[in-house]
Amino acid sequence: MNLVVDIGNTRTKLAFFEKNILIEKAIIESSALSWLSDRLKEGHAVQRAIFSKTGADTEGVEDFLKSQFPFISLGHDTPIPIKNQYATPTTLGKDRLAAAVAASFIFPNENVLFIDGGTCITYNVLHKEKGFLGGNIAPGLTMRFRAMHHFTAKLPLIESHTEGVDLIGNSTESAMRTGVQIGILSEIEGFVRRFQKKFEDIKVVLTGGDGLYFFDNLDTVEKYYEPNLVLQGLNEILNYNFQIK
Repeated sequence: MNLVVDIGNTRTKLAFFEKNILIEKAIIESSALSWLSDRLKEGHAVQRAIFSKTGADTEGVEDFLKSQFPFISLGHDTPIPIKNQYATPTTLGKDRLAAAVAASFIFPNENVLFIDGGTCITYNVLHKEKGFLGGNIAPGLTMRFRAMHHFTAKLPLIESHTEGVDLIGNSTESAMRTGVQIGILSEIEGFVRRFQKKFEDIKVVLTGGDGLYFFDNLDTVEKYYEPNLVLQGLNEILNYNFQIK
């Protein structure tokens, strides 16, 4: 069994895989180390592990994994099963790299635009022959709401929600919500159209914390929702480095 640990900007995601099949997943906002210790005590027979860190490892999860299993800490020099064409690989987010690996596994020999709706929205292109090309980074939903509140004197701090919004807001709060939520959908749709013009038959994949909201509300002809894209990619990198068939 494989263990995958991904420490992001705001949450830690942990998953158990049997080869390439997801068995169990958890999103932890408290003690990831405590959750992991409890699961291992329940008899999860972990054979190897991979660790990816965007946020801070405040609990020493990496040291714990290193002491328990054959272990990989994902870095820019970790062998991966795709080409990485990013000009500054040391600055590339590990989540973007892992998602690219997963996209190549799910859609072999295809052009893929995978959009991760998290703290930031990332637009990422996997070319069927050239590998990972790169993409774009923009503020996410929550960041936009917080920015309007922070940089103005009177605009309130509001939260996004998954229900639809009217095109015309009739209050300050609804106008803010419409501006952010419909604005961000329009932005994504614009990017999708541009990428579809540039790349032949490109697959559009949504993932991340806001990925389902984007998937449900985007006006695109064909799209896919893969909530575990980063975890799947980390698992494929782990399998690749240990050559698990």
